Amino acid sequence: MKKIFLPFLYLILSITLGCSCIREDVAGNSPADNFELLWKIIDEQYCFLEYKHQEYGLDWNKIHAEYAQRIAPGMSSAQLFEVLSEMVNELHDGHVNLSSAWGTSQYREWFDKYPRNFSDSIQSNYLGKDYIITSGITYQILENNIGYIYCESFSNGIGDGNLDLALNTLAVCDGIIIDVRNNGGGDLTTAQKLASRFTNQKIKVGYMSHKKGPGHNDFSQPKPVYIEPSKGIRWQKKAVVLTNRRSYSSTNDFVNSMRQMPNVTILGDKTGGGSGLPFSSELPNGWVIRFSASPMFDTEMNQLEFGINPAIKVDMKQEDMNQGKDTLIEEACLFLKKK
Repeated sequence: MKKIFLPFLYLILSITLGCSCIREDVAGNSPADNFELLWKIIDEQYCFLEYKHQEYGLDWNKIHAEYAQRIAPGMSSAQLFEVLSEMVNELHDGHVNLSSAWGTSQYREWFDKYPRNFSDSIQSNYLGKDYIITSGITYQILENNIGYIYCESFSNGIGDGNLDLALNTLAVCDGIIIDVRNNGGGDLTTAQKLASRFTNQKIKVGYMSHKKGPGHNDFSQPKPVYIEPSKGIRWQKKAVVLTNRRSYSSTNDFVNSMRQMPNVTILGDKTGGGSGLPFSSELPNGWVIRFSASPMFDTEMNQLEFGINPAIKVDMKQEDMNQGKDTLIEEACLFLKKK
């Protein structure tokens, strides 16, 4: 029994713990093979190479030459993952993630250089104890009769019935705040559903294109994107959308849509960008690369990738925070109270 059991145990341990080296005996799975394929996938399918070349001088061929020198036949999986992660981070894109069995790369500098402009502990001073949480949104009527909705994520669907109830409850308010700070995105359809509550007519909010060939400029003709008015309760008074640098991905698109709506004003900090719809591909070693393949534009055909500036720029003030106040909420209330 021991002779049978021990080899079996070694096999189980090797599968569980994994091997620290790349299996070069598997055809097409050497460090060089994985590096070359990853570089090629980005080169042919990533949608912002030419735009980022214009914006900050990204040269993807130069990146290949620099990082190829760091690839060695005997390097471990961890070493290869580090090199490939650093390479894709040259794209300056939070939507580009390399995932392995033990971790996922992420480009964080898109928000690290900006103030946070949000505190959940201070936010609780405004929500009080009797706020309502339903279907992905939290809402409350503030003491100054301003409605407040916090949407933390678009990953969970928001029901039409829940939106009807929320907007009906807040109908007595003088105005409404939609807070999407720290909303990292999620389902674009959910974001559009919320935006549809702020227009009474079909409205063009931008354009979308798709990668259709290996060239850096091989895109389909941009098609307009519209928001149809909801068949449910729609908001008719003034509204303010609060943003910070961590308003990202589909939240970035939500902010772009909302700034096209009548009676809506964007207040806070520049959004995080990340506008392209994500696409995934797999490397020979099983790692998965996720990246943007469908660029989105505003109504003037400007790229949304690097974020959207607010109509009213406001940062959190330390003196307000010391008093338990949220500068952005306070400024939004003042704006909504003006005749």
